[in-house]
Amino acid sequence: MQAFTAEMAGTLYQVLVTVGQTVSAGEDLYILESMKMEVPFSSPVAGRVVTIHKNPGDFVNEGDPIVTLEPLR
Repeated sequence: MQAFTAEMAGTLYQVLVTVGQTVSAGEDLYILESMKMEVPFSSPVAGRVVTIHKNPGDFVNEGDPIVTLEPLR
């Protein structure tokens, strides 16, 4: 399992995936709003979404887990 964490503090603007969904490398997982900018974050690996740790509107600190993936082999 691989947890993807917030790279900056901000508000989780939108989660673009659902639990059980298969994602491709490069696919956007979520969007953070920080300093009045919306910043998308993409998966570096293909995988299946196992857990979504936060909800839209939640404040996140740098390093907080947002999405956990099980990498595809």
